[in-house]
Amino acid sequence: MSRTSHYMHCEGRELHYVEWGAQHAETVIAWHGLARTCRDMDDIAAHLSQRFRVICPDTLGRGLSQWSPEPEKEYCLAFYVRLASALLDQLGLERVHWLGTSMGGAIGTLAAATALRGRIKRLVLNDNGPQLAASAIDRIRSYVGNPAAFATVTELEQYFRSVYKPYGWLSDAQWRRLAETSTRRLPDGRVTPHYDPAMVMQFTHHDDDYNLWSAWDTLDLPVLCLRGIDSDLLLPETADEMRKRGPRAVVVEIPDCGHAPALNTPAQFALVERFLSA
Repeated sequence: MSRTSHYMHCEGRELHYVEWGAQHAETVIAWHGLARTCRDMDDIAAHLSQRFRVICPDTLGRGLSQWSPEPEKEYCLAFYVRLASALLDQLGLERVHWLGTSMGGAIGTLAAATALRGRIKRLVLNDNGPQLAASAIDRIRSYVGNPAAFATVTELEQYFRSVYKPYGWLSDAQWRRLAETSTRRLPDGRVTPHYDPAMVMQFTHHDDDYNLWSAWDTLDLPVLCLRGIDSDLLLPETADEMRKRGPRAVVVEIPDCGHAPALNTPAQFALVERFLSA
């Protein structure tokens, strides 16, 4: 299945998204993680597009979407939910499934509890939950707020291979694609990850953005959580609570992964597809 690239104005901001399987009526929104882009979803989207329409947005300030002119206000889950709601409205999507990695899962959780309540049929959280480990958030902040820059894309790829090693196995071709779809060139000619460094303001201006237990406890929909078995962000005790509270998620641990599984293997495809097709 081939993808197509699109742009749409939502809440006064231009969002980029890629679409797979446009011929299908049943739709999956596949939303990437904090410092990533929609192209992280290529493998799972290509697989799911055999039976679903798959919409993969670039979050505001990431990839090919516009950077926010008001970063302290707009780089937060509440505004991302507004963008998601506007995107669905303009696409004429009444009900969808949601697949979110890390931040993308948090957006889905909050959306399902608020603006998109009743419109999200099934929710897949890829190494995300209503409480995240503070030490892991500090680790992520340490590199996303001051993105590295290199003279060559080859060096940037090696950097990505290091910081995203917890994703688990990726082929050389997948690492190369990750690098090439995550690269922007600076005025001095160096290359750096393709996001607005100001998006780290989510952590400085919205301290409790990822404390979502109050939203979680109101959810009434099927939830599948894929937890990287070595994840330092979604701790085992949090996953256990997710099984007991709110929608009582089904939690599956993914071997040989930390934060977050790359959603690029047949076993991971099968888990997601079976859940969405149930």
